[in-house]
Amino acid sequence: MQTRDIVSLISKIREKVNRFIVSEMEKNGIDTIGTSHGDIIYALFTTPRMTMAEISHKINKDKSTVTALVEKLVQLGYVTKERSQEDARVVHVALTPKGGELEHIFESISHKMLDVFYSNISDQEKEDLLQVLSKIYNNF
Repeated sequence: MQTRDIVSLISKIREKVNRFIVSEMEKNGIDTIGTSHGDIIYALFTTPRMTMAEISHKINKDKSTVTALVEKLVQLGYVTKERSQEDARVVHVALTPKGGELEHIFESISHKMLDVFYSNISDQEKEDLLQVLSKIYNNF
């Protein structure tokens, strides 16, 4: 298999995973946000209050993109924004109760996705895959 075939396959897998997640979100009545919004909400499940810079780092997107995504989440009532008392340049983002209600749904979707992702893959193949992907990641 040639490198471009591998890159193409990885891209196709990512597209299918994203479509799966969006479909599952829609089945659960969440049709106003996309997977990038979900990345922010998911990050806030583990750290309930984060700065824009922390979110940007955590989800691997630039700050301007995160700002736009967070604005939509604020409009939809999933998160709040608050300027830091110590430094007005710093904005903290936190889940609202409405946003917190998504945790169970997101966890369920995550489990379903992993079940599909790893179906027909042995434990050894999972270990091998993780090892190879880690090497590729570390190459960058």
